[in-house]
Amino acid sequence: CKQEMLQKKNAVLVDGVILNGPIMDSKAGEKFVEEACKIIMEEVVQKADDVTEKVCEWQAPETLKQILDLEMRDTGECHQKILQLCRDVIKYSVKTNHPRFFNQLYAGIDYYSLVARFITEALNPSVYTYEVSPVFLLVEEAVIKKMIEFIGWEEGDGIFNPGGSVSNMYAMNLARYRFCPEIKEKGLSGLPRLVLFASEECHYSMKKAASFLGIGTENVYFIKTDERGKMIPEELEKQVQRARKEGSAPFLVCATAGTTVLGAFDPLDKIADICEKHGLWLHVDASWGGSALISRKHRRLLHGIHRADSVAWNPHKMLLAGIQCCALLVKDNSGLLKKCYSAEAAYLFQQDKFYDVSYDTGDKSIQCSRRPDAFKFWLMWKALGTTGLEERVNRALALARYLVEEIKKREGFQLLLEPEYANICFWYIPPSLRKMEDGPEFWQKLHQIAPIIKERMMKKGSMMLGYQPHRGKVNFFRQVVISPQVSREDMDFLLDEIELLAKDL
Repeated sequence: CKQEMLQKKNAVLVDGVILNGPIMDSKAGEKFVEEACKIIMEEVVQKADDVTEKVCEWQAPETLKQILDLEMRDTGECHQKILQLCRDVIKYSVKTNHPRFFNQLYAGIDYYSLVARFITEALNPSVYTYEVSPVFLLVEEAVIKKMIEFIGWEEGDGIFNPGGSVSNMYAMNLARYRFCPEIKEKGLSGLPRLVLFASEECHYSMKKAASFLGIGTENVYFIKTDERGKMIPEELEKQVQRARKEGSAPFLVCATAGTTVLGAFDPLDKIADICEKHGLWLHVDASWGGSALISRKHRRLLHGIHRADSVAWNPHKMLLAGIQCCALLVKDNSGLLKKCYSAEAAYLFQQDKFYDVSYDTGDKSIQCSRRPDAFKFWLMWKALGTTGLEERVNRALALARYLVEEIKKREGFQLLLEPEYANICFWYIPPSLRKMEDGPEFWQKLHQIAPIIKERMMKKGSMMLGYQPHRGKVNFFRQVVISPQVSREDMDFLLDEIELLAKDL
């Protein structure tokens, strides 16, 4: 083949490599994409609402390694074998778009968001300068502006990040930069001992961020919560005063709007009062609960959020914008984000471009390459309108309320607490334990029930439901309602299936 190429007119050979023409077979590639997309449509999209399909086709790790043939070789495989691999990957992956996938704080499929992801994957953009991502930079600007309106700010700034954990880290670093701007150039040496405050129920990313940023996990003061998992403002006040007496420098309070396990919303107004009194940055981690702002009925859960300095909000959760779609929103509109994170790379952010360089927003990010995640949310919002998004929130919370009432009716099911959001936490007490006296032995035995039921449902493939111990309470189930494909029948099935799987326990 190489000899034939060399015999062609103007053939060029450099270091043993023929440089004439492309080396990729475009027609074959296009055919492969077409056939792969057909598999995706048939095996993922068209089966997304089919409850007769399994949520997962469980295989042990060593077995799955053999099925998938994970070894990479010197020579490539033929297209038919790669297409079969695509089918296998889909077959043995968890179907998070299944109506009975309740395992995480995301679920379901939104068709507009999915198309947006197809588009961005095909275009392969990076969102840092207007010259390479003109559409997606304008889309991000429009989405951030609208989200800021729902928070209740008159103006603000923001940026999309790869996850709520990163948004929380951004906020922590931004609050520290405002407290001591010299840290950007001079680093940590010479700084006082910085202290921040978060509730006992906060997301674990706060500890990770403190570790990553050099603040130290011991300098995260965890504030006591009440029986519902809400931060107690009086305890926050005590801890701020304690930190000052110790000679430390408090700079940040992180409140949570929708905790991961219990779905609790901290009292933002009272926390904001304390932050104003002591000059502290108030960050609200609304990664999970932020979407309630879209609902006129439920936005009261976040009363006082307009007083925050920054907010993390993940539309990929309750609103189904597709992983990942996470925004950090900042009340300050003076360019604080850019001042904090800008490195002014001359090869990328030239100031003598032929267009308005204020649209080159990439210098607000700690990333260079950045995905156009806002586009997924924007296309979905355009298609559904605010009313359609609001309906999703309202229906999810109505289904949660239905499930709670059904749990109360059924023998063997016991709520941990009355939920205020879409997290329903409950125990299932099998027949063998129902007459057992309440005590250490009872709770020890009950602790073992949820893992057994989880194993059985996974191997059967009927549904996926999370469980965990929490703050001294033994293993309990945490049901999360999100997907608009979930129905009342799915709530009934969940309870029936738990009873069926545990009837011999």
